[in-house]
Amino acid sequence: MNLFADIRTLVIESLAALADEGAIPSGLATDAVAVEPPRDAGHGDMATNAAMVLAKPAGMQPRAIAELLAKKLIDDARVVSAEVAGPGFLNLRLAPSIWQELVGAVLEDGADYGRSTMGKGAKVNVEYVSANPTGPLHVGHTRGAVFGDALASLLAYAGYDVTREYYINDGGAQVDVLARSVYMRYQEAHDLSVDWPEGSYPGDYLIPVGEALKDKVGDAYLEEPEEVWLAPVREFATNAMMDLIREDLLTLGVKMDVFYSEKSLYGTGRIEAALEALKAKGLIYEGVLEPPKGKTPEDWEPRQQTLFRSTAHGDDVDRPVMKSDGSWTYFAPDIAYHYDKITRGFDALIDVFGADHGGYVKRMKAAVSALSDGRVPLDIKLCQLVRLFKNGEPFKMSKRAGNFVTLRDVVEQVGPDVTRFVMLTRKNDAPLDFDFDKVLEQSRENPVFYVQYANARIMSVIRKAEDAGIDADLTSCAKADLSALNHEAEIKVAKQLAEWPRLVEIAARTNEPHRVAFYLYELAGDFHALWNRGNDDSSLRFLQEDDVTTSQAKLALARAVSVVISAGLAILGVKPAQEMR
Repeated sequence: MNLFADIRTLVIESLAALADEGAIPSGLATDAVAVEPPRDAGHGDMATNAAMVLAKPAGMQPRAIAELLAKKLIDDARVVSAEVAGPGFLNLRLAPSIWQELVGAVLEDGADYGRSTMGKGAKVNVEYVSANPTGPLHVGHTRGAVFGDALASLLAYAGYDVTREYYINDGGAQVDVLARSVYMRYQEAHDLSVDWPEGSYPGDYLIPVGEALKDKVGDAYLEEPEEVWLAPVREFATNAMMDLIREDLLTLGVKMDVFYSEKSLYGTGRIEAALEALKAKGLIYEGVLEPPKGKTPEDWEPRQQTLFRSTAHGDDVDRPVMKSDGSWTYFAPDIAYHYDKITRGFDALIDVFGADHGGYVKRMKAAVSALSDGRVPLDIKLCQLVRLFKNGEPFKMSKRAGNFVTLRDVVEQVGPDVTRFVMLTRKNDAPLDFDFDKVLEQSRENPVFYVQYANARIMSVIRKAEDAGIDADLTSCAKADLSALNHEAEIKVAKQLAEWPRLVEIAARTNEPHRVAFYLYELAGDFHALWNRGNDDSSLRFLQEDDVTTSQAKLALARAVSVVISAGLAILGVKPAQEMR
């Protein structure tokens, strides 16, 4: 059930009836007609902009359309009032029985309440994390991992066919540095001393990798030159790092469908094929770029390069794909990788990048637009930095990693559920402060506690009901007489429940899973307010002494809140609390 969608359908049908009567022109496009909560709850239950968006194409005053529409809508039993406001907005009030029926509908749908078919099975590739395989995941990767995973779950919930993908950056120079760093740990495993050059990876996490390499090959590489051991050690080290990364992701509950190797693009003709596809469109040429901003002709050496005409697809400048020495730029394999996604038949692509990749957005979008002839949209989400605090001070660096706080450091401190929820308490493009003390605090200021406490309270009252002999399972509550839910505080909770299906579609349409976390906090707040009012007004308590019928109605409302909290937390990858400890 989607009450906002149902009322919007009523609005569209009423407009069609007005057109049939000749009151308004026929054939008006209604795509922009919306039904949503009014900005001021005192104005009504829902508001529609129908008259505002149709006035110009209809050649009529907005209020004139609104007044005609109001007369039509009031004929429906669900609508008790329709009032024209301002220049032509229409505020609607619904019958109290609608909110009572909605509670029953939530229980009947169960976990499927709010699930949408909006995506219509369209294939979406969500690529996230994609860290260089040179060490354990750090806290910045944690935010991207949580965001990408929650977004994938949200899109699946909204009816898309989602593939979770990790792009292994194993084709660049950094994996050679990794191999040399592992080789030095391998030397140390043989009790040899080494000098760590600048730019290497000296973290303790490579000690067991060096020891494992010793166990595998013994002393076979000790006296050999680099050209002998570099390639096999690179493969060994990359595999070891990816095993570590997979373990890190699992501690957070993240499982990928696909791990795609950048190295698989080299020497296979895939890069060449992608660039040939662009060349066939007249988008690859030989040229010389202008000096970058801040550079002068005196300190800039112009070079003939192979360029992608990305400006033809919205970029600021054209981008090199091959250097003057004939080697690929970093951009070339990325073009090939996205070309591969397109050829795999995805209808939409989403990349989740770190904040430092902002300069990459336009060129990547241009490449996908060019390769797909504009058919496949690419949305790139940048996750801003996470600042860690503990005891009021910045969190200390991880010795194990060498120079950064790891994903595992965070999860071991507060657990995966808290980590995931807190990482979604800010929009992805806003910096996030992660305070280890505050995220474990049991107060309203801690969103994850506040939401979990609401569900725990519900589970507690359900257990008390069962102990009192009241049948409080989902099926019984769904069949309860819900007419007892007539207090404004109870109706307010039901109204918040009505917004869940609409919220899901908005969040999925904008690729913004943080909206789910925000919604859950608001729903929990309305529930806690109702619970607390029961302390002063016994008629609002969920268990009414010697009144099983009324108790079941109130328990049905509580159950409905738990259904939605559980569904929302599942999207975020968080388990709902059954009790607070």
